Amino acid sequence: MSKKRKYSRRQFLGEASCAAIGSTAFLSSVLNLGMINAAAARPHIIGAGGDYKAIVCVLLAGGSDSHNILVPTDQAEYNNYAALRADLALPLTVNGSPYFLGLNPNNSSKSFGVHPGMPYVKNLFDNQNLSFIANIGTLIEPVMNKNQVYNESKQLPLGLYSHADQIMQWQTSVPQDRSAVGVGGRMADMLKDMNTIDEISMNISLDGKNRFQAGNTVVEYAISNSANEADIGIQSLSPYGSSSGFLTDKRNDAISSIVEQSYANIFQSTYADLTNQTIDAVNVFKSGLAKRPGYPTAFSPTNLSQDMRMMADVISVQNHLGANRQIFFTTFGGWDHHDEVLDNQAGMLPVLDNALGEFFSSMEDINMQDNVTVLTISDFGRTLTSNGNGSDHAWGGNSMIMGGAVNGRNVFGEYPDLTLNNDLNLDERGRFIPTTSVDELYADIALWFGVSPNDLDYVLPNLSNFYSHSPGSSPLGLFS
Repeated sequence: MSKKRKYSRRQFLGEASCAAIGSTAFLSSVLNLGMINAAAARPHIIGAGGDYKAIVCVLLAGGSDSHNILVPTDQAEYNNYAALRADLALPLTVNGSPYFLGLNPNNSSKSFGVHPGMPYVKNLFDNQNLSFIANIGTLIEPVMNKNQVYNESKQLPLGLYSHADQIMQWQTSVPQDRSAVGVGGRMADMLKDMNTIDEISMNISLDGKNRFQAGNTVVEYAISNSANEADIGIQSLSPYGSSSGFLTDKRNDAISSIVEQSYANIFQSTYADLTNQTIDAVNVFKSGLAKRPGYPTAFSPTNLSQDMRMMADVISVQNHLGANRQIFFTTFGGWDHHDEVLDNQAGMLPVLDNALGEFFSSMEDINMQDNVTVLTISDFGRTLTSNGNGSDHAWGGNSMIMGGAVNGRNVFGEYPDLTLNNDLNLDERGRFIPTTSVDELYADIALWFGVSPNDLDYVLPNLSNFYSHSPGSSPLGLFS
């Protein structure tokens, strides 16, 4: 006969609570508790003037083939690249002249080249305003070689090579969970008190709702890139004739009177509050944007450049919006090049290059180049080998980081030996295990942005697997 087990009240509550929380819910609970504990431990800096900083995240949706953006140009290294890439390889020279735009990093004896369609990136790199992060990808913990993948001795991200999973995990940096909370959202959770106007979110999206900017307590504020201020937030009601101001005010008053009613249904009441907050945000945003000073830099008509122009406009009036911290997000899609990768890149990389160059120039116009950091992210890297006309889904790839505060003219991380017998290569297609985690990239940015080291575990739950903070240090050293 089995012996009955006696429980104290404390044991019962503790064990029942643990049993009720599955692995996914448990991680979510840890994130929420982490935010509470970190927030309680840190000093709150409210409205710290004169210390404006912004992060701009550009998502290259579809999985950019970044092996043709950053290419090794030392002869032996290039030969490995060319042999593996075959018909996807770009030539080292054309008619006796270098094909790539040469890069000579400060932190490496190796020579690299950037795609010839990216002269702005080349110039930014040479002027120490841009760096690359090589072979970066989503990781839960370090994976040192392919055997650790084959024998399942390491935790791996959910849905490797899956667009839906990897594009989400690059934005959340929680690859073991399909989390709804993003890195930018968690940073804003920690730092939102630094802004002095509550109506405008710290997180501003040029691409609608996204995972990167979603926090536990912060949601993104979506705008369009239109120069028409009526496209900010909820579109204004159309004016009529000479009485436009009067009629618009009356109609806005009518909307307010509706949404300010006391509803018995709590969901209706919550919706009313959100609607009123949005109308308030629209008014604050329009008032601030009307004061934009303008600048000499002209932006290209592409959608990406126009997104970057609108970000520049908002940054130029950050003081009128009560913003000491802002996080921007946009998407440049169409990078899933299973076919015609060389032709597609020849058309698309100059669009990205122009947008980055124009944006940095506009920041120089308003003397904000040291206050704004831009990063590029993508779903995943792509196979080094060809499928006959393009490349397929893989893992590690290369990213860029740009800004006056960036420790520029460097290639951070480990650029791998591009051979099939490399122990980081998972199969005959040239799928490389990342040697740098997205956590390390985001941690450097978060520390620069003002996130306390005490809060890093909330912002990046897996960071301790790659980095242990000590004063004056950062995972990669991305900032001067």
